[in-house]
Formats: sequence, C-alpha cells, structure tokens
Amino acid sequence: MPHETTISQHFATLPDPRVDRTKEHRLVDIITIALCAVLCGADNWVDIETFGLAKEPWLRTFLSLPNGIPSHDTFGRVFARLDPVAFQRCFLNWVKTVAATTTGQVAIDGKTLRGSHDRTNGKAALHLVSAWAATNGLVLGQLAVDAKSNEITAIPALLELLAVEGCTVTIDAMGCQTAIADQIVRQGADYVLALKANQGTMFDEVQATFALAQANDGADLVAASYDRLRTVEKNHGRLEIRRFWTITDPAILAYLNPTGAWSKLQSIGMVTAERRIGTDVTTETRYYLSSRATGAAAFGQAVRTHWEIENRLHWVLDVTFHEDGHRTRTGHSAENFAVLRHLALNLLRRDTIFRGSIATKRFKAALTEQYLARLIAQ
Repeated sequence: MPHETTISQHFATLPDPRVDRTKEHRLVDIITIALCAVLCGADNWVDIETFGLAKEPWLRTFLSLPNGIPSHDTFGRVFARLDPVAFQRCFLNWVKTVAATTTGQVAIDGKTLRGSHDRTNGKAALHLVSAWAATNGLVLGQLAVDAKSNEITAIPALLELLAVEGCTVTIDAMGCQTAIADQIVRQGADYVLALKANQGTMFDEVQATFALAQANDGADLVAASYDRLRTVEKNHGRLEIRRFWTITDPAILAYLNPTGAWSKLQSIGMVTAERRIGTDVTTETRYYLSSRATGAAAFGQAVRTHWEIENRLHWVLDVTFHEDGHRTRTGHSAENFAVLRHLALNLLRRDTIFRGSIATKRFKAALTEQYLARLIAQ
C-alpha cells in the first residue's frame, strides 16, 4: 500500500476553508476518504461516513486520521465551504498528469443536476458544462454555469482551462458562436459546431445551400467538394437511418462567410436522422459548421462521437452514480460532489487490468481493498 496517494499529491495545495481551531481532521484525509467512498458506491455524506468507519483500519495504513473518521456533518460542512474553483484546479492538474496529451475529439456539453435545486430558498438546480475526451475516455474538466448566465459564457471559460491543441472540439447548438469558434482555433484546435436556427441568416443560407445541392446532386459545386454517406443500424427493434452530407466548395464557403466572422470555416455539414420503431417514424435534421475540410465519413464520425458525452458520461453519472437523485444543496457541496464523481469515474475508466462495467468496478472496489488501493494510486 502506497503511503502517498494520487489525492495527497495533487490536492495538497487546496486551501482549507476552516479556521485552525475547527480543524480536527486533515483536509487531505477528508477528501481521500470521500473519494474512496464514492469509488465504492457512496452517494451521500452518511454513506461516506459509514464507509470510513467500516474501513478505518485500512485507511490508517496510509492516512494519519488524528481524530478518527469525520462525521457526515463534517464532510457536508467542509465540502459546502470548499472553494469549487480551487477544487476544480486540483482536478485539472491531476487530469493533466494522467493524460499528458489529449488527442482526438473533445466533446463539450451541459448537464443539469436535477436534485440540487432548493425551492424553499430559491436556489435553482446546478448546471455544469463538462468536457469529455473521447479518445482518452476521461472527463477533462467541468465548470458550473452562473445562475445569471448560461453555457455561452461558461464554455469559453472552460476552454481556457483545457489543452486542446491538435484536437477537434465538438459542441451542440448553444456553443455555436463566432467568438467560441475563434477561441478554439486560437487554441490550436478544430471545431464542429451544431448550427442553431436562431443564427438567422447563416442557418437559412446553409439550409438553402444543401437543399439546392441535393436537388441537382452537387452538379453546380466544385468537383469532390460535395460528399454524402448513408448508414443503417438496427438494434432492439429500432431501425436508425442516418444520412450525412458535407460541402467544402471554397466559393460557397466564401459566400456564406463573407466577413470571415467564422474563423477558419472549411466545411458545412448536414445530418438527417430517421428512427423507425414499428410504424412510428421520426426524422430530425441538423446543420453544422466546421473548420475541418472533411468528407461525409469523417464528419459523420465526429457527430456520432460527440454523443459519447451523453452515453459514456451523463448516462453513467445518472444510472451508476445516481447523480440526478443526489440531494446535496448546501453551499458549494453539489458542485464539489460532482468533481468527486468525475474524479472517481476517471479513475475507474483508467483501470484496464480488471475488465468490467463501471458499476461492477465500483462493487469490486467495495469488496477488495487491494483493488481500491490500485485505483487511488493511479
């Protein structure tokens, strides 16, 4: 068993919000116990205290615990007062250590923690914007959306914290802003942004461009600048047909982007998704702007990969970590507990020796101290 864990290394500089006379427990001990408990299935402060009491002999092999295991009230008070920006900074430093180079695609998307609202005190549910590295399989970072703002201001702030050079950043329609596209390019990355209808002229022009191109099968466009792809998937009685189109014609792009407001615009894309379940048929069409001059196959891959943030992050947090049912509300506790979940998820995903689902790995960590020790030593 290591005497110094990943947590003690990267969270040692975290400012302690407590006054000296109330520090019965070391801050690093509190964070370490909380993280170990979350890895093993804990979903609230009482669970964390219960874990600590049950595992106290093991925890004492690498933690000092001068006054034993903190109470659930202590865990709650400390995480409610802990500076979420500083906690996030320690998390990011850890990510940069374990994933020195982020490659491939980085998906950015928002998620509301539904159980974090407090109607009695007029507190809205916490909304986090997260960055997911699809190739690395890691949460790169997260940032809370200010109650008086929205994702448009949170996304640039989150991007500033990330090393995305050489990556492709994908964002849904909320992030389709010229300033965000410019920031991504300035940080040395490419973008694929979902174009929202309220972008006005640009949306209308892109929609009309694809309608014309489809009508004459790209005959009026420069050769090889018009590409299309059709995919069919059938699963569990559901048939999904997706059609992807891209246009990279320089003249068309110059017409759509006459002032160069969209930095490094190299292609536009269109996706039509048709879903059939029995006799029920639904169809959805989306348009995209991209700084990559790619064909339909690469564009389709980027669009499909973006939704990994829903399936491999948000869905796992809800189903396996029960995030939406989490009722932590006091102070900064909801935001800080979200960091604990993201850190735990990263540690579980990084372990490739034991092959199993995230839920199975959490169960194994709860059963086997040797496995839990391996997780926190990463």
